[in-house]
Amino acid sequence: MDTAIRWTGQKARLLQETLGLSIREFARKLGVDPRTVTKWRKHGESLTCNDEMQEVLSRTLDLASDEQRETFYSQLARQPAGTAPEPGQQAGPFVVVSHKFIPAYVGSRLRPVFEKALPHPEGPGGLEQRVLPLEHPAGGSATAHLLACGVAVVHLAEELTLESITELALWRYRTYPTDRAWVGAGLNALLEAAVPGQPKIEDPQYVLSVYELREQSWPSSALPTALHLLTTPSVLVNRQNPEAVEPIGPHVETEKFTTAWTHPDVVAFHGGSSPGLAGWSGVTYHPQPDERALTVREIVALEVDVQGLWALSSQVLDSIEDGEDPVMPEEYGWRYLRGAYSRLRASRPAETAQHRAMREAVLSTSDLPDRLRDAQEALRDSRV
Repeated sequence: MDTAIRWTGQKARLLQETLGLSIREFARKLGVDPRTVTKWRKHGESLTCNDEMQEVLSRTLDLASDEQRETFYSQLARQPAGTAPEPGQQAGPFVVVSHKFIPAYVGSRLRPVFEKALPHPEGPGGLEQRVLPLEHPAGGSATAHLLACGVAVVHLAEELTLESITELALWRYRTYPTDRAWVGAGLNALLEAAVPGQPKIEDPQYVLSVYELREQSWPSSALPTALHLLTTPSVLVNRQNPEAVEPIGPHVETEKFTTAWTHPDVVAFHGGSSPGLAGWSGVTYHPQPDERALTVREIVALEVDVQGLWALSSQVLDSIEDGEDPVMPEEYGWRYLRGAYSRLRASRPAETAQHRAMREAVLSTSDLPDRLRDAQEALRDSRV
């Protein structure tokens, strides 16, 4: 056991990051409350761990792999006691509300469930829809948006308090598979209850995330990088094995902040003091108290329609790839897709400049326009 190290909050944090563990995972490994780990991270070198934790932390380091120990000692040599936090280092926890959108094409089998669901206003795409509240597996809120065109978009919302964006990235990609499976099982249960004996649908293929950043303590100079990382958190983790997503490295996030990193393909939709970003893998919005601020509800409404149209057009294009002619009811054919996309692009009289910018940013980064054009062309050709 290495007893030469005098464990401080800063060194404990370094060990946590070297092992690639979230706060909860690290606390569980040490047998302490997650709030203890949070306190270590907050107070850094000014906090010395008690004698019992000195032994526990030393034992944990001893049990690490040779590569992890080498990384730890190498980083420790570069961080002498009393080192000030690096630029952009989070001074305390931040709070986000995660909004996950999980679409699935069901087709005409959705109609009996749709007819029993609750009425709901149309979104910006003018898609007729109804909703069913679901029981969220993690205690947040869950709503199934059932579109008349045969697509279900399940919206999961959950508030999270986190210490790093890497922790959020790990949570995001580690929960995606279970989210998709849960939605698939839930939709199949609804279909079976409505009309027993129907063929089961496959689990949804993807999840789109929107993050509402509610509380944060990054300095103003670091906030742009924080928003870019929240929008594209995949740059912080290794996803080669979807069942074992791990951090790319213990200090990648800090390095991103140090270099004021931004993603070149992300599109901003800032408005006043409420910044927002849209990218291929999601959206981040940091609303501020402002009567003209874009609301998260408006972003949710847009994403339900965007993901619904994505799933519908994917069904058409997948049929072609399988060597089949796409078949859609006349009322949901190419004219339906054309009309929905036209409505998505149209400005509304009461729409703010930021709302318009958000809508354009989401559409441009989603690749939906090209996908809809291809689907419309395929449906027209299938009628010839």
